[in-house]
Amino acid sequence: MKQITVLGATGSIGLSTLDVISSHRDKFSVFALTANTNVEEMFRQCCEFSPRYAVMSCDESANQLRKLVEKTQLDTEILSGKKGLETVSEHSGVDVVMAAIVGAAGLRPTLAAVNAGKRILLANKEALVMAGSLFMAAAKEAGAEILPIDSEHNAIYQCLPTGYRSGMPLKHIRRILLTASGGPFRDMPLAELANVTPDQACKHPNWSMGRKISVDSATMMNKGLELIEACWLFDTNPENVEVHVHPESIIHSMVEYDDGSVLAQMGCPDMRTPIAYGLGWPERIESGVSSLDLFKVAQLNFEKPDEQRFPCLRLAAEAYRKGGTACAILNAANEVAVDAFLNNRIRFDQIATLIESVMALIVPRQQPSFDMIFEDDLAARAKAEELIDQGL
Repeated sequence: MKQITVLGATGSIGLSTLDVISSHRDKFSVFALTANTNVEEMFRQCCEFSPRYAVMSCDESANQLRKLVEKTQLDTEILSGKKGLETVSEHSGVDVVMAAIVGAAGLRPTLAAVNAGKRILLANKEALVMAGSLFMAAAKEAGAEILPIDSEHNAIYQCLPTGYRSGMPLKHIRRILLTASGGPFRDMPLAELANVTPDQACKHPNWSMGRKISVDSATMMNKGLELIEACWLFDTNPENVEVHVHPESIIHSMVEYDDGSVLAQMGCPDMRTPIAYGLGWPERIESGVSSLDLFKVAQLNFEKPDEQRFPCLRLAAEAYRKGGTACAILNAANEVAVDAFLNNRIRFDQIATLIESVMALIVPRQQPSFDMIFEDDLAARAKAEELIDQGL
């Protein structure tokens, strides 16, 4: 019986993880659940899964949850804040940590799990984007297993040779082919992008996701972050990772070998597939996902990404090549920009402009420590907010 901590249990990945776990209660038990401020959903999950711990991001939400738990006499201890997140990530009773907290907030608890030598189901892009070199070095030193859960990286992992582990050099691999849906604005005239609304940007054509990652998909920053993540996970560089826009989202990514063979992982666009792969690895377990109907799909299309439409893809590759804290600066500026767009403070077409401006104004530091990464993260956020207040 594997004990699971789910970081970000009330988000889309967390909910899908619990859905898979609920079908395999003979194999998995929920040790801890964490959430930001969604007390109602967290309480429902505590009632269903009876975790040993539940963690909320702030004392106020934790106190609200504690009262509900005490009233119903649930045997769940309520914790709060960063310390609480780290406690349930590194606890000796935990076997597997699903790292699904969105954004930079997920780095510290995920790193705590890495340092404790846990198996990490990595759905948080930002941990590798912000601190890839330090993160992978820590995993190697502690003996932590990193299993990618993003559908694209999980697909790549499945297409690599038997016995491959994250961070190992690729052998006999010519290219990684990273697929992207193109989001909801793939065919929209460029002149109209200035007028799109947050609700339009969050209406992904294929996937059900949270609002932040949905906007990232619309700008294609999600693919830029995934490119950076792929370079760290698979010990490669952007020149060996080729992005293919694939509107159907049926092929989740591909690997081309030196002999010309191209292996692809296919399936319905449902995050329960990579989640089940990670939970069951090295075996496979039922995910609850329907079988892929290729007769219904009928055809698969591919096209090159339009850099004029998706400048965030270029910015991500540039940040990786700069190295040091450049990717942390990129990520921080993007998080502020997306939040500003969702709150109608900037236009959709200003997201990339803001990110590029912040990257030009803050010089990245090389060979950084974790403290330096967090310092430049904060500096980039402050600069982004300053530029927004100045009207960009």
